[in-house]
Amino acid sequence: MHRSAIPRVALLALIWGSNFLWIKLALRGLSPVEVTFARLVLGAGVLFTVMLARREAVPRSPVLWVHIVVAALFGDAIPYLLFAVGEQHVASSTAGMLNATTPLWTVVIALSVRHEKSASLRQVGGLVVGFAGALLIFQPWETGTGLTSAGAIECLAASASYGISYVYMDRYLARRGISPVALSACQLLAASMVLVIALGAVGARTPRLDPTTVASILILGLLGTGVAYVLNYQIITSEGATIASTVTYLLPVIAIILGVTVLGEPVTALIIAGIALVLIGVALTRHSAENSLRSPDDTSANP
Repeated sequence: MHRSAIPRVALLALIWGSNFLWIKLALRGLSPVEVTFARLVLGAGVLFTVMLARREAVPRSPVLWVHIVVAALFGDAIPYLLFAVGEQHVASSTAGMLNATTPLWTVVIALSVRHEKSASLRQVGGLVVGFAGALLIFQPWETGTGLTSAGAIECLAASASYGISYVYMDRYLARRGISPVALSACQLLAASMVLVIALGAVGARTPRLDPTTVASILILGLLGTGVAYVLNYQIITSEGATIASTVTYLLPVIAIILGVTVLGEPVTALIIAGIALVLIGVALTRHSAENSLRSPDDTSANP
């Protein structure tokens, strides 16, 4: 990694790692559906502004838009909403740690649908180690926590949804000549439409828009969902996808630090051991999958 890339990688890790904190704070005044809708609309606004500045065209193919809508559903609408719902019941640091399992889910799903033909011994070992770490984070032997926590399961399901989207995008959207910024902008737009339907289904309520809520949703949408995509694309372009993917290892660290220092969330030594195992598992599976599955390296686990 060039020295010039270090500040950008650190900034991206800080932005994406802090998203779990902003979600938690935004939920004090908004419902999970409102939080998700607001961040999608704000993020789409940022990316379409960048597209306009670059004079990039919006895809016109109906078939391509069908694939974009499916990718938006599994890569944006579902996981964003599940993390917001889950953080009503679990700590922001826990959500950040479970988000780190995304690359593991990506490999499992790629193998399940034969997008990746076979698993190496190293890859299988990485999956075992990684999901053992997730089990330590869950702590099912503790009463009232772990596998009995709906919030933790929702966060894990969000990570699995990211995995589905990465495999889907690699199969149907990658290498079509569409810039990542244009593709991300269209996905966020499509996901916003899905959340409009969700808003209509759950009904409107009066939000409590205090300064903390407003600041949190603005940062989450403009920076965490908009600017971060552009920054990630710049890092991939200048340094390569492998360097950009190192952000994945920093996200849970940022989430833990902010959760403990800002919100006073408890983190035990067992949980720290769990996230360490998850990251070791991710490292093992990524090393084996670098040449066979592009998506996990091209797109970090954006929360």
